[in-house]
Amino acid sequence: MDERRRTPRAVMAGRAMPVLEADVFAEDSASDNERSGDDFSDDARSSRPFGKMLDALDDLRPNEVYICTGASPRYALFGELMCTAMQGRGAVGAVCDGFIRDADRLLGLDFPVFSFGPYGQDQRGRGKVIDYRVPIEIGGVRVAPGDLLIGDIDGVLTVPAEAEEEVISRALEKVRGEDTVREALRDGMSATEAFDTYGIF
Repeated sequence: MDERRRTPRAVMAGRAMPVLEADVFAEDSASDNERSGDDFSDDARSSRPFGKMLDALDDLRPNEVYICTGASPRYALFGELMCTAMQGRGAVGAVCDGFIRDADRLLGLDFPVFSFGPYGQDQRGRGKVIDYRVPIEIGGVRVAPGDLLIGDIDGVLTVPAEAEEEVISRALEKVRGEDTVREALRDGMSATEAFDTYGIF
């Protein structure tokens, strides 16, 4: 999973609350090529124009990460009001396999958001949440409810709950090894000698 656009200085660690999105089209559109974002479906005019999105937001728990996929790139999956609702529920971040909107306001909310970048069109009449707290797949990576999500300037990774203890242990071991190599390099050891000595680079 590689969501490369994020809010500045975004650092995130929390439990996955996966959300599955789907596109919505007006039934009278003749073809995909003739469909437009303004052809609002009946869903857009209903009392639940976002499907289960509001339910998903209300179901967020402290230290969870809202992670969403399933939409086309013709609308944004996330915006300021969603972010504010998530903060009110104690969530710690959002990962969107798509675009976001209200970028300027999001920058002032101190909430880590990882996405493709900004896009002005919202999802009403264009997409809706069809399920949440279900396994999803992003970039060939499976994400299940409760998996550990960690994000920073390099992107986002997921750690399956069943492998969490082993993965964290091995990651800390690698960090300690890199700390040792870093000090050796600062003391003048050559890169070749450092790798030959520690097997890390």
